[in-house]
Amino acid sequence: MNRFSIRTRLILILTLILLSGFLTTNIISYTASRKLVRTSIIGDNLPLARDNIYSEIQRDLMRPIFVSSLMANDTFLKDWVIAGEKGLPHITRYLLEVKEQYGFFTSFFISDRTRHYYHFKGLHKIISRDDDHDSWYYEFKAMNVEYDLDVDTDQAQDNRLTIFINHRLTDYAGHFLGVVGVGLNFDMVAGILDSYKEKYDRNVYMVDSQGLIQVHTHREHILKTNIFEQEGIRDIAGNLLGSKDEPSLLEYDKADEHYLTTCRYIKELDWYLLVEQNQTRAMAAVNKTFVKNLLLSLLITLFTILGTILVINYFQKQLEILATRDKLTRAFNRNEFERRYNYLAGMEKRDMLKLSIILFDIDRFKVINDTHGHVFGDAVIRKIADIAREITRENDILVRWGGDEFILLSIGDIEHARTIAQRLKDGISSHDFYSDHNVDSDLTGPVTVSCGIAQHLPEDDLDAFVNRADQALYAAKDRGRNCIVY
Repeated sequence: MNRFSIRTRLILILTLILLSGFLTTNIISYTASRKLVRTSIIGDNLPLARDNIYSEIQRDLMRPIFVSSLMANDTFLKDWVIAGEKGLPHITRYLLEVKEQYGFFTSFFISDRTRHYYHFKGLHKIISRDDDHDSWYYEFKAMNVEYDLDVDTDQAQDNRLTIFINHRLTDYAGHFLGVVGVGLNFDMVAGILDSYKEKYDRNVYMVDSQGLIQVHTHREHILKTNIFEQEGIRDIAGNLLGSKDEPSLLEYDKADEHYLTTCRYIKELDWYLLVEQNQTRAMAAVNKTFVKNLLLSLLITLFTILGTILVINYFQKQLEILATRDKLTRAFNRNEFERRYNYLAGMEKRDMLKLSIILFDIDRFKVINDTHGHVFGDAVIRKIADIAREITRENDILVRWGGDEFILLSIGDIEHARTIAQRLKDGISSHDFYSDHNVDSDLTGPVTVSCGIAQHLPEDDLDAFVNRADQALYAAKDRGRNCIVY
C-alpha cells in the first residue's frame, strides 16, 4: 500500500523541483556575484583607488617637499648664513612668511656651524648630540641625501606630532650649511588619509621600508606598529614591500576576515603606500542579497504550492463530481449508486437498517421532448432533480438511472419511502414547468411522474432489488401514470 497519495507525491515533487530550481539559481547567482565583486576589486577598484590616492598624495605631500627645496636654494637664506647669521628678526620673518604663505604647520632652519635651531617664532634651542630628540639631525647629515621625511614631535609646537620635510642647505660651493624645511601637522595628514578612506572606502596608511607605520588615521599606530609583527599581514609583508618598481597586490586573513592589500612605493618619500580592502565586508551586501533571494524563493515556493494545492483540490473535486455525478442534473450516477448501495447493504446487515428505493420517471416524456424540444426536456429533467433533492433528507441518495428515469435510495422501510414518493409526486405535479420557459402547456398537459417502490430483502442483490422497483413502476404506468405502486 502506497504511503502517500498521488496528489501528495505530486505536491512533494513540485515542491522539490521549485526549491531545487530556486536554490540552484540562487547559488549560481551568488557564486557569480561573489566572483564578479572579487574580480572587480582585484582587477579594477583596488588598483584604481591605489593609483588615485598615490596621485593625490603626490599632490598633497609633494608640495612641502617642493617648498623645502625652494628654501634650500634661496639666496637670501644662503647669504644670511654665510654672513654669520646676523639679525635674528630676519630669519624669523623669513620662516614666518614661508609658513603663512604656504599654510604649513611649522618652518625651521638649523645651522650646522652654530647648532642654532631657528623657528618662525625665533630661536628655539641649540641642538646637541647628547639630546635624543636631536639625533635625527646628525643621522640626516650622515645620510648625505638631498631631503628626507621624518615623523616626530615638534618641541617648538607643544610636542605635537609632525611630519618634517628636511632638506640640505649648502653654500654656493656645495658645502653643508645646515638643514632647512617645513612641517605638516599630523592631524592634517591624518585628515587627508581619512578623506581618502571615506572617498574610496579603503583603509589607507604608509610604512617605511622596514614596515614601520609612518602615517595612519589612528595615531596609536604611528612609529609603534610594524606590519611584520601584525597578525595576518606579517605573512605577506616581505612580498608586499619586496618591489619598488611594480605595485603589488596580495591577500591575507585576520580574525576570520579576508583582506586584499595593494602596495605602491613612493620614491619621493621613500615610503610605501598601502591600501586595504576588507573583502569579507565587501561581500556582505552579496551575502545579504543571497539570503533575501532565498527567503523570497521560499515565499514564492510556499505561495506556489498553496496555489497548486487549491487548484488540485478544486479540479480533483470537479473530477470526483464528474466521476460520481450526472452532468445535467448533478444527481449521482450508476457507479456511485452501486458503491453506496454496497456500503449501506453492509450496514443493513450489521446495524439492522432498512433500505428502500423509489424508481420514478416522467410520464409521457417523449411527447414533451418531441413537442417542445430537447432543451426544454433537459430543463424539465434538471428541475425534477432539484425538486427531488428539496424533499429528501441529507442521507437519501438521488441517482439518475438513465434518460428521464431516477432512483431515490432511502434509509427506511417501505412506508417511509411511500411518504417521500408522495411528496415527490405532489411537488412535481404542482410545479409549473411551462411558465418558466414560456412554453404552451396545452400541447402536452402537466408534467407528472410515476413511482415504483421496493424494500430491500435480505436475499436481494442490487439487480433483484432494482428489478422489483422497476416492476412496481410498470404497474404504476399501467394504472394510468401519476401514481405510486409498492
